[in-house]
Amino acid sequence: MFGTESQQIGFIYICDMYEIKQITSVQNQLVKKIRSLQEKSRERKKTGLFVLEGLRELQLALKAKYTIDTVLFQSNFISETQLKNVLDSQELPPKVAQVSKEIYQKLAYRESTEGIIAIVKAASHTLDDLKLPTKNALLLVAEAPEKPGNIGALLRTADAANLDAVIIANPRADLYNPNIVRSSVGCVFTNQLAVGSTEEVIEFLVKKEIRLYCAALSASTPYVNVDFQESSAIVVGTEATGLSDTWLRNSSQNILIPMQGKIDSMNVSVSAAILIFEAKRQRGF
Repeated sequence: MFGTESQQIGFIYICDMYEIKQITSVQNQLVKKIRSLQEKSRERKKTGLFVLEGLRELQLALKAKYTIDTVLFQSNFISETQLKNVLDSQELPPKVAQVSKEIYQKLAYRESTEGIIAIVKAASHTLDDLKLPTKNALLLVAEAPEKPGNIGALLRTADAANLDAVIIANPRADLYNPNIVRSSVGCVFTNQLAVGSTEEVIEFLVKKEIRLYCAALSASTPYVNVDFQESSAIVVGTEATGLSDTWLRNSSQNILIPMQGKIDSMNVSVSAAILIFEAKRQRGF
């Protein structure tokens, strides 16, 4: 898609199928658009677009067949040739713009950066979009997680365990919040994800004959005494309030992690990791 050579004409580099614009002003409309997408969930939902940062994240998004709308790059960090090698995997070429170091630093969140920021089209995340195995599925369900760092950590754990899906019930933050994309180190692209209300998720799981193992303190059994080898959903709530009564009424079995210290809860991502990898251990990894 890129040519091996480029010819500068004013502020545009012509490279085969690409026109690489050069942006030098922070008042540029594209720069303002990116800032708006970074800062406003409403804008992300209205446009169906979000922003990612970093070469690894871009590569993972492309591998997951996300459509890249626009790419900004800073030539001090990544060359035109390197960018070509990454973007050639997408059939429809995105718009490309080279930005000054000043603009890139204003847009980038990370101190150690790879010189790439992209506008990407969001995927669909309905429950019906999930493709699950007919038996022995293993899922993580998180009800009403709010902190992007926790959501990112849950997605990293799900990726590490190669779960069949992650479902967010009653989400309080959209999946494409830049802090979630960043804290998940791109695992928002490597997991099958779906969102829905608690009632919708429970109905979906029951219909699929997936047992619900709810992390809770009441009427619970230690997690090591539970058989996770059949189709299972490990369900976790927030550290502050736990799971809603709706989950507890529909639980196949409440489970807990025995605590030996002075407190009765752990970070939700840590708890989920313990439960998930016990299930994986039982299944022989």
